[in-house]
Amino acid sequence: MKKISVAVIGAGSRGMNAYAPYLLENPNLGEIIAVAEPKEEKRSNFKNRYNIKEENTFKSYEELLSKQKLSDAIIIANSDESHFEPTKIALEKGYHVLLEKPMSNKLEEVIKLGQLAKKHKDQVFMICHVLRYTPFFSELKRIVDSKELGDLISIQHNENIGYYHFAHSYTRGNWRNSNETSPLILAKSCHDLDILLWLTGKSCKYISSFGCLSHMKEENFKENMANKCVDCEVERTCPYSAKKIYLEDDVLKASLYAVDANPTKENLAKAITTGPFGRCVYKCDNNVVDHMVSILEFEDSITATFNLSAFTKDCTRTIKLMFSHGEVGGDFHKNVIEVHKFGDNHHTVIHPKVIKSGHGGGDFKLMEEFMKAVSSNNKEVKTSAITSVESHVMAFAGEYSRLNHEVVNVEKFWNNQIKRSYFTIGE
Repeated sequence: MKKISVAVIGAGSRGMNAYAPYLLENPNLGEIIAVAEPKEEKRSNFKNRYNIKEENTFKSYEELLSKQKLSDAIIIANSDESHFEPTKIALEKGYHVLLEKPMSNKLEEVIKLGQLAKKHKDQVFMICHVLRYTPFFSELKRIVDSKELGDLISIQHNENIGYYHFAHSYTRGNWRNSNETSPLILAKSCHDLDILLWLTGKSCKYISSFGCLSHMKEENFKENMANKCVDCEVERTCPYSAKKIYLEDDVLKASLYAVDANPTKENLAKAITTGPFGRCVYKCDNNVVDHMVSILEFEDSITATFNLSAFTKDCTRTIKLMFSHGEVGGDFHKNVIEVHKFGDNHHTVIHPKVIKSGHGGGDFKLMEEFMKAVSSNNKEVKTSAITSVESHVMAFAGEYSRLNHEVVNVEKFWNNQIKRSYFTIGE
């Protein structure tokens, strides 16, 4: 297999720690040869870790993409609102592209990226919907497709965000305000909508969503609290204490890089004293919902409910699939699937294969498929950009439903958006 050269735009936690490490462990498949990152410390850390030459280290994606094509492929893992332009330019320059989800925080840009994928059909253009690559969800897909429990009738799917993770990412962190980044159902849960599409194998016809920001807002700020956790009288009894989450608990190890580029205990203590991650959760500029439920109808009358919530102890996904002749329940974090066949007093417990990487092994399995696809020039991948547009449209339709209290016809919503697009990219 040909060895692939790769550039990376965005040296944050996903670019630095989720995808690029695959090539450190599999140097025979490819190597990272360039990076673009505006934050100096992160850029320097990435350069040193992946042994990037100085001339291939850039402060912005504009600088990197202004050069002649530097590599075979490019991973785009910068912020949501900045996905469209570098992806468009990279495709036009002939790069194979792996784009972090969501594709964009603007629906018209998602539509255009789908059109670009069709235009540049000779290039691999994948989206990082890593859950399709996990052994856990792959086993659920196998059960659905096998028909061993009959026809799939309905799904209950929960995204248990975890109170500490929600406080980190969606109250204090980068995805706290939909005016700046993305609504929660897009930023966090386009993964889950994609999984529902994949498991059912059907398009979504209707979606209706409900939810709001109920708890982490200024109305719940009390007199004996403080703007910063380090100054707060009730910090020791508050589960959302930044001191507990960042200095005492191990639950957010993978996310500490967002707090400080070199997350030593000393640097983290300084960061929560002076920076945004030390703010009281009731005194932040957040506006994304902290709980949301969606009801979905797919083709062939398959129904689903999708519930996302900040108010859970564990950070996991749980799911129940109901068939005409049995049911299946699963816990993603515990890596357990239980299969019950009607009329049989016994049940089967499955522990899918454990793969060492983020998202239950999905991060590395996705990278494996991307590298193989680029090497063999195979466009038949699980999460092509063309395929991934649908789950993004569903997310925007769900948010529209939540805000307007309407049941949304997804096909009409999608078609209306295409008509409103500023331009259409030719075939």
